[in-house]
Amino acid sequence: MASIKDVAVAAGVSVATVSRVLNDHPSVSPTARERVLAAVGELGYRPNAVARSLRTDRTRTLGLVISDVLNPYFTELARFVEEEARALGYSVIIGNADERPGLQDHHVRTLLDRRIDGLLVSPTDGCSPLMLEVARAGTPMVFVDRWIPGVDVPVVRSDGQAAIEALVAHLYGLGHRRLAIIAGPAATTTGRERIGAFRDALAAYDLPLPDAYIGQGDFQAESGRRATEGFLDLPEPPEVVFAADNLMALGALDAIRARGLRVPHDIALAAFDDIPWFVHTDPPITAIAQPTGELGRAAVRALIDRIEGRTPESVTLPARLVVRRSCGESPATNRSQP
Repeated sequence: MASIKDVAVAAGVSVATVSRVLNDHPSVSPTARERVLAAVGELGYRPNAVARSLRTDRTRTLGLVISDVLNPYFTELARFVEEEARALGYSVIIGNADERPGLQDHHVRTLLDRRIDGLLVSPTDGCSPLMLEVARAGTPMVFVDRWIPGVDVPVVRSDGQAAIEALVAHLYGLGHRRLAIIAGPAATTTGRERIGAFRDALAAYDLPLPDAYIGQGDFQAESGRRATEGFLDLPEPPEVVFAADNLMALGALDAIRARGLRVPHDIALAAFDDIPWFVHTDPPITAIAQPTGELGRAAVRALIDRIEGRTPESVTLPARLVVRRSCGESPATNRSQP
């Protein structure tokens, strides 16, 4: 039976190149790919994944625990993680934590029992003894999007500070002065960061953020609806609602429309985490977009570095403001700002 080395010799390439071709990695030149595939056909080579895992004590499998599979941001992130892992010769098993710490830990234990080679996690909260235990045990692990302070593993995330500053500057330029936020859970790093960045950006323009203009959400649509109803019941409602994630923004939009109000004529709306649906709402929603594809790919590469004994650095990528028409912009407005 032909081996991968036989294929490499026949094709005149390295064993690593043969592996990349078999795993559909994009870095291989068309000429080399053609030679490898021809050699595979001539020799009748068939990779044996089971035998390979027994020889190496690896399963070529990664675990991914995401916070909420129904959140379009995390769905897209999972897609890019799976694509990059497959290109590098790995499969991915996904667990949906549904924003519940107990379910998150259940998935982590289950994945470890299945002998995954490494673990990608977007934590549901900022305190998980299990995560600390996993990291101390030496299990290759990378946090993506969110992280847990004090757990010493690489973090791949985006930085929304500059984009939130750009959003507030944009809103101020449109004449808005009463800005409210539907914040994410304070137990998550993203929840704390986004409200902190929003507060700082308002302070730069001497704009207040009274308690009545802070709605507490949980990254779910229903919490966005409830918070917005509270804003609309105030004697002086805000001029703008900024939802700290996309599902809360959709909940806010439902609440506004249920009152017979119009965006942006009666109240403006902006969101963190751009999603494809936002261009199809009427009006299209101004949002902050994260580089989801880059984050997913970078997280996989960092995790594989850990698996192979290297020490990857944490990665922080900038988010960007995408200006549309939900905050009182001109009808022709649709642009992205760095």
